Amino acid sequence: MEDSTIHTHSSDSSCLKRIIVRLILPCERERWADLMRQHHYLGFVGMVGASLRYVAECGNQWLALLGWQAAALKCRPRDQWIGWVPILQYQRLYLVANNSRFLILPQVTIPNLASRILSLNLKRLSADWQIVHGHPLWLAETFVDPSRFKATCYRAANWHRLGLTRGYAKRQMTYTQHHQPKWVLVYPLDPKAQQRLADPNTITRSPKMNTKTITPKQLEQLHQQIGKLPDCRQPRGIRHRYRTVLTLALAGVVCGCRSFLALGEFAASLTLSQLKRVGARFNKTTHRHQPPSESTIRRVLQDSDAEALDRLLGQWLLAQSNPNDPIAIDGKTARGARRKDNTSVHLLSAFLHQQGVQSPQNTSPLQGVTIAQIEVNQKTNEIPELARLLAPMNIQGRVITADAMHTQKATARFIVEEKSADYLFTVKKNQKTLHADIATLGDEGFSPSAHHNG
Repeated sequence: MEDSTIHTHSSDSSCLKRIIVRLILPCERERWADLMRQHHYLGFVGMVGASLRYVAECGNQWLALLGWQAAALKCRPRDQWIGWVPILQYQRLYLVANNSRFLILPQVTIPNLASRILSLNLKRLSADWQIVHGHPLWLAETFVDPSRFKATCYRAANWHRLGLTRGYAKRQMTYTQHHQPKWVLVYPLDPKAQQRLADPNTITRSPKMNTKTITPKQLEQLHQQIGKLPDCRQPRGIRHRYRTVLTLALAGVVCGCRSFLALGEFAASLTLSQLKRVGARFNKTTHRHQPPSESTIRRVLQDSDAEALDRLLGQWLLAQSNPNDPIAIDGKTARGARRKDNTSVHLLSAFLHQQGVQSPQNTSPLQGVTIAQIEVNQKTNEIPELARLLAPMNIQGRVITADAMHTQKATARFIVEEKSADYLFTVKKNQKTLHADIATLGDEGFSPSAHHNG
């Protein structure tokens, strides 16, 4: 659709009833950004932190664009209105989102359009944030330049105008005065947002580490392990230590992060003590340890040796697990992955067994985690590759489980004689002699089960 077709000259107010506000699709991201750059008075470079992008449309016509991002770190009118102390502000700022961009596209002249769009957007914002970023929102904020706008649409949508900013803008790690104060407006997405944000007894759960945790000792061990890897970067312009960036990135992966954006948020959520423990850069201006940004983590990971990182993380995960936990071997064909000759990519993986039921004494977050993985050569199969998978791993005293394909004498000897481990293999009728021998054994031919009641 060309830009000239997205505008409407209609002033028919009936269109208000047919407007929908929705999240943009991945394929619409570039178009959204281009329109924002062309028509918003601030232009557009990118969004800060966690973000969402919306479009308001009537039929197939785009009428307006909205962008939400992480809340301002400091805002005196907002912070005074909430009444929270600095430590609560630091802990709960993720529950606030900033409406950093709102653009009615040129030539769209529908009365009351802006307030209608804001109302529709606010009704779904918290639920969308929950789906995308893993937690709800309690408060929305925005800043309006009084020299350009009167904030009429926000006030019509029941936003609260709190006061003016002091006229400073953040530039990297410092604040620069620009002498253009803006109105601060907020909208409670939760009926008791103000009270809940300020109340120290309110229970909140940060999304940063909501599925798995990593202890300070484990973080330090991972940092030491990564120190063995050589820095792959050019020395010019380096601000953060290589091992620090990789430690935070891999720790974030262990804690459930599945995107570069999530890794950046994870690093930013760490305490000063945690950042100091992994050697984060010390900023002499702010006298604080500074985490690497999402873009820094992205660049370092993209330039690193993926196989070496995978091996190192697997070795570390194995070292953190219970020595009595068995290791399962399984192969699978990667969906959608193809080699240059159009053949499918097949992977052989080792992972810690997932317990069916966890007790209070058995709550390890590492259960079910993949600790090693290799691509099976297209000219062979999984059987000879199992030894290559296990060769670099310290599995002494472990039990290795695998399916019937790996019930082979050579594989059993390798596990017992070379790796000092044990095995538990499945026997099926494709190995007729072994299957028949086992079938002829009575119960007395097997060791007593630990769960046998006699």
